[in-house]
Amino acid sequence: MIPDLGRLRELLDALTPAGRPARGAAEEDVRAAEAVVGALPRSYRWWLRTYGPCRGTVLGAEVAVVAPPPHADTAESVTVPWRREEGGLLCFAAEPDGGDAFLFGGASPGGERAVLRRDPFDGGLYPYAESFAGFVAVRAALAAGLRDGPNPAVARLWRTTPGLALPDGVTVYGPHDIAERNATYEVAAYAPGWTLVGDDSGGAGLLMRHHGRDRSSVYLLGLGALGPGVAEDGTLLTGDLCAWLTAGAPR
Repeated sequence: MIPDLGRLRELLDALTPAGRPARGAAEEDVRAAEAVVGALPRSYRWWLRTYGPCRGTVLGAEVAVVAPPPHADTAESVTVPWRREEGGLLCFAAEPDGGDAFLFGGASPGGERAVLRRDPFDGGLYPYAESFAGFVAVRAALAAGLRDGPNPAVARLWRTTPGLALPDGVTVYGPHDIAERNATYEVAAYAPGWTLVGDDSGGAGLLMRHHGRDRSSVYLLGLGALGPGVAEDGTLLTGDLCAWLTAGAPR
């Protein structure tokens, strides 16, 4: 799945109440950096072009930004903590005071790179996200007390993209709006055990269980008809959220 940059923009704007910077890094400066460190992942490159010059942190992690000239064509083309490690891995972010470091690993679909977390205690590398957009989403989810998602299926989605908005109106929420949507429709009161994970932009919600054995099925039900019998009253859409979205959310 390819990250939804529109949803990433919404998440980043929610995390930066001071507002979006007037401009990002210049295209020529990003290209000069790539000439030194190699092609940058799509969503990270977009972040540099949109937020990079004055938004060098994401929820406490220092994220490397493109340095201005005259450093753009040198080894200082991106700021600390960027560094190349053994095996060609690129460290693009680090937490302060010797916390976790984050590195781009293997290729992911759509010009992305998987994100690995280096544990400061054992030095091991562990999977963290499937893209830079997923890195932001996971950090936002953890900061909001959502763990990595309300259930494994949504957590898997967020590791790639902070939600998704499809042309037909189907929207799956990210860590910046899922709590508000569930509170607005009082899901916990009307449909206990269920989570509203998205909607069809036409008055119906996408609901999934957040407890129990079946936390992979997605049901469509009118938001005015919420009740404890979602599985009985709603329409089963899929048992694999990510595959369904990748296929264009057929109904």
